[in-house]
Amino acid sequence: MELFGTKGYDQTTVAEIAARAGLTERTFFRHFADKREVLFGGADMLQDALVTAMESAPASAAPIDQVAAGLAAAGDVFLDRDYSRQRQVVIAAHAELRERELIKMASLSAAFADCLRRRGVPEPAATLSADAGVAVFKVAFERWIDQDNERPFRDLVTESLAELKVVAAGG
Repeated sequence: MELFGTKGYDQTTVAEIAARAGLTERTFFRHFADKREVLFGGADMLQDALVTAMESAPASAAPIDQVAAGLAAAGDVFLDRDYSRQRQVVIAAHAELRERELIKMASLSAAFADCLRRRGVPEPAATLSADAGVAVFKVAFERWIDQDNERPFRDLVTESLAELKVVAAGG
């Protein structure tokens, strides 16, 4: 992140990233397909943690509340707000990274929908709840990385979900 911040994403090479991490390029490529993946490493771990937390929610809960239980678990994963802010600045400045971020969000939505279907939620409720959950996630994340924010991610998820419910109810 330091290299991206000082040299810029486009000017930073894999060789420089590897050297900064004390690795060879060969070792870097064992862990990452390319330098974009440095910014998205851990996405599978995050997705697994959120789905696992979702599976712990009561099956009797509304589908969107099951998704919210998963989203709240991100607060246990998102610990370094400054890193997340820097990461988001880099992503926002590059179309290919924004596209990659959208793909990761689509994957998260698909995982949520699959989990809901396994728990007996029919379509289209499973897909609608999963997609709405990703929207809540994105809003909560933007609020969490805001310079003026000090509130925990979990609280922002709860607040964003409550706002979505008001909007959905026509309020």
